[in-house]
Amino acid sequence: QFPFGRRLPCDIYWHGVSFHDSNIFSGQVNKFPGMMETVRKITLSRAMRTMQDLFPLEYNFYPRSWILPEELPLFVAEVRMMKDSNPSWKPTFIVKPDGGCQGDGIYLIKDPSDIRLTGSIQIRPAVVQEYICKPLLVDKMKFDIRLYVLLKSLEPLEIYIAKDGLSRFCTEPYQEPTLKNLHQVFMHLTNYSLNIHSGNFIHSDSVNTGSKRTFSSILCRLSSRGADVKKLWSDIISLVIKTIIALTPELKVYYQSDIPAGKPGPTCFQILGFDILLMKNLKPVLLEVNANPSMRIEHEQELSPGVFENVPSPVDEEVKVAVIRDTLRLVDPQKKKRKDTHLSFHTYLLIFPTQLQSLHAGIAGMKDKQHKHHSLKLSLKLKFYLKLGSCPSAEAASEEPPEAAPGPEAALPSLCLKQVFPKYAKQFSYLRLVDRVAALFIRFLGVRGTTKLGPTGFRTFIRNCKLSNSNFSMAAVDILYIDITRRWNSMGIDHKDSGMCLQAFVEAFFCLAQKKYKSRPLHEQVASLVELCECRLAALHGKRLLWGCG
Repeated sequence: QFPFGRRLPCDIYWHGVSFHDSNIFSGQVNKFPGMMETVRKITLSRAMRTMQDLFPLEYNFYPRSWILPEELPLFVAEVRMMKDSNPSWKPTFIVKPDGGCQGDGIYLIKDPSDIRLTGSIQIRPAVVQEYICKPLLVDKMKFDIRLYVLLKSLEPLEIYIAKDGLSRFCTEPYQEPTLKNLHQVFMHLTNYSLNIHSGNFIHSDSVNTGSKRTFSSILCRLSSRGADVKKLWSDIISLVIKTIIALTPELKVYYQSDIPAGKPGPTCFQILGFDILLMKNLKPVLLEVNANPSMRIEHEQELSPGVFENVPSPVDEEVKVAVIRDTLRLVDPQKKKRKDTHLSFHTYLLIFPTQLQSLHAGIAGMKDKQHKHHSLKLSLKLKFYLKLGSCPSAEAASEEPPEAAPGPEAALPSLCLKQVFPKYAKQFSYLRLVDRVAALFIRFLGVRGTTKLGPTGFRTFIRNCKLSNSNFSMAAVDILYIDITRRWNSMGIDHKDSGMCLQAFVEAFFCLAQKKYKSRPLHEQVASLVELCECRLAALHGKRLLWGCG
């Protein structure tokens, strides 16, 4: 473990929270630059809204959302209009702070006037969404699903989904929201970090019972009732792929900023936590995406007032150990250099030190007879990690590695991570329109390391793609740039440098597409303009090559 960073090269770096080391020039890092910012509630909602504008039916798995404070008037107006058109509609909304986690600051409302308009809404923006009032219940309790998704590569896009996940239960029987029960968080909010403080929370040694269970146990129960579990999994896979497709444009902008093409730098991968709710009709709904899902495999148990002990959690262990193990197997650099007779110990020194140290300490500290069984489990798990080539301390790295057993992969279970992209790429490639718009944006950024497009870059884009004409002069181009950029910058998205961010460029691009190709669906307008731009830029590139040869 290197709290202050490490200058000697490694094959794999395992950062705790986010990509933050600009001095890594090779190897693989377990975080993508910009992922924390990209999956924040506001940024995710904007990305999903863009896709909903293009493909409303394909992206109907994300609740209707409004961003506070700037869209509060729009929220009030739209709710009033919907109530006027349907007087029987009695909605409930959920307000989530943008940077909140573990249920912090979340509350339910029945009317827009109930939003807590304090000074904090300006400092801490939020997302307000339609609340899912008819969720699937198990044992009369509401629950959500935490699925682990490995984004192994951004270009080319490669996505894996864990075959099992966690089901996290509320601790009070569910009732549809009323003014009387809106504030009962143990009934409405599935966050583990909230419900663990409930007196009704059940820690279980079984993966099939308690307040936290495996998702596979829920699927077995649904299957026994005649539910179409295969279709449910298919819908969940579709939801995950579509969500990643919505996020990749923003991620690519951050990636080229931190790791410019043509310069030495690491490749990235990341484990994401997808929080999904099942409706009564088994339709999956995306709640949020977590860039740093907890990988703890124990929970705190209070032995006496104020005295806590870490106790193993069989459910967390079954799901999370497999996810970590198979992530390392998939990104294992030794697969490419199997000429070596053994796995290099220094290769994985930075992989998962905290886990290994806690296991090592757990073994050393368990001298009591009643903990012998637990100690044995920890010993076996530590040996399992050592099989992967990890070591519990820096001293162990200097030891002579043992002789390799033949076929190290043969001794391990089959992969729990299932590839879903590019496996199903043909079904979803038409959705990657914004990806192509982002490629145009990146092309005209000009200065490496920036995430904002300046006015000169925007004018060059218009000129090279031949988008100006007698009806749309360069003066009109400048006005479009200034209007959209000023509005986006006033939202407080990013004040680090001035210019047009990707979301503003996408809005401007959609505006250009609507001007050029009237009376067509938006996705056809955008697709036509993307193809036109790509074609004209390819022709320009060909001319420049000829001039260079000339």
